[in-house]
Amino acid sequence: MGGAVVDTGDSGVKAPDGGWGWAVLFGCFIITGFSYAFPKAVSVFFKELIREFGVGYSDTAWISSILLAMLYGTGPLCSILVNRFGCRPVMMVGGLFASLGMVLASFATNIIHIYLCTGVITGLGLALNFQPSLIMLNRYFSEKRPLANGLAAAGSPVALCCLSPLGQVLQYKYGWRGGFLILGGLLLNCCACGALMRPLLAPKKTNEVEEKQKETKPKPKLLDFTVFKDRGFLIYTIAASIMVLGLFVPPVFVVSYAKELGNEDTKSALLLTILGFIDIFARPTSGIIAGLKWVRPRCVYLFSFAMIFNGTADILGSFAKDYASLVVFCIFFGISYGMVGALQFEVLMAIVGTEKFSSAIGLVLLVEAIAVLVGPPGAGRLLDATKNYMYVFMLAGCEVVLSALVLAICNLLFIKRKPQQPDPPAKMEMAITETEMEELNKAPKDDQDNGGSAENGKKQAIEPETKTTSEDEVKEPENIEVDSIEVENASKKVSEPNGVAVEPESSL
Repeated sequence: MGGAVVDTGDSGVKAPDGGWGWAVLFGCFIITGFSYAFPKAVSVFFKELIREFGVGYSDTAWISSILLAMLYGTGPLCSILVNRFGCRPVMMVGGLFASLGMVLASFATNIIHIYLCTGVITGLGLALNFQPSLIMLNRYFSEKRPLANGLAAAGSPVALCCLSPLGQVLQYKYGWRGGFLILGGLLLNCCACGALMRPLLAPKKTNEVEEKQKETKPKPKLLDFTVFKDRGFLIYTIAASIMVLGLFVPPVFVVSYAKELGNEDTKSALLLTILGFIDIFARPTSGIIAGLKWVRPRCVYLFSFAMIFNGTADILGSFAKDYASLVVFCIFFGISYGMVGALQFEVLMAIVGTEKFSSAIGLVLLVEAIAVLVGPPGAGRLLDATKNYMYVFMLAGCEVVLSALVLAICNLLFIKRKPQQPDPPAKMEMAITETEMEELNKAPKDDQDNGGSAENGKKQAIEPETKTTSEDEVKEPENIEVDSIEVENASKKVSEPNGVAVEPESSL
């Protein structure tokens, strides 16, 4: 955690930091928007759901909480599916689930049906899109990764600015049932984003190198639990779990807070648009700052500052008594919330690196799921008991500030500062799953089969010429054989500082 891990060096599949990566970034932008904006945008329908089913604030808050809990709690399942089948098919199936859940919820007859359809089914679909999109983004970007994370994270406020007013309009024109049905149709765009997640193409290698890789290739792990041996990873997981207890509470309750102060529904929903508009610019800016040469090795402290900023905004916002005060709160909350959103996964990538990120993100999201499941409903129960939004916002702010202190202090006390080191040379299985490898290897193998007969024909045509060569030229392969043996012996002695032997390049 003391320094950022950057994917450099000669690897089987090196991050291109551009090219098709920009298309992957666009897909991740859309998926992030749906994943994080949907639990907040659904809160626009809470007032109608309370009237329809005769429930309280805490009951409707469970909808957003279950959505987020599924997004986080199914992390290990997503990691296993991605490592087994690849990112693209998992995301396309997830898009179908996300759409199906909202369509079924439009026919709900009680609040339990909303929990199961919108919360569980749609939440699972969004989870199957969100995590693979981040994994693909991490594979395509290395040097520009902080900027890529900031741009992708900006999808959340952009979607929030669009979905919140859209939900309000749909509720007025078609009711909450029609609104759910139309939103379900919009979620089918997740399938199109999944189609953009093309696996990285590996450079062609000789048969000898491929055989050596197969011999030394370890059995792939569907879920790597060795990340828990990393002290920095443990500190990050604990701090992030405390953070999410209060991080999502203000966006869920700020609209209801404004309505409680006597503001119109449309005017109250505008607060989420203001928050999202500020957030749009905060996330890319934070990504640019995190990518600076001096800041990147210390991005964990920038992340801690962002959480302190966010928690302080919550505490001060709890004293708001009019609409103007809530607007000021949304501005500062949007800046701090954007910083947290842009940095949280960048810090995790910096801790574990490319190889273990697919497993690490799944395990982190699973641990955070418990806190996400408790946070908004607990705040709703506190609101039902006190009838005062001040205590809800103050509690959320204290939780976020506490998480920042845990992260910063534990990093200072328990993490030794190390000079920045690159990742070990990436093996093919680090960047591409087994299923994706089989698909990518089909084309090179077919080329070799088709080219084999041509090569045999060339050899037969060259045989008469080789018979007339001089004796000196015949002895030349012996020298080459000696050189190859010396190179092979020397290559066995070369190893990285972490003890991993480096294989000779294919040209040798």
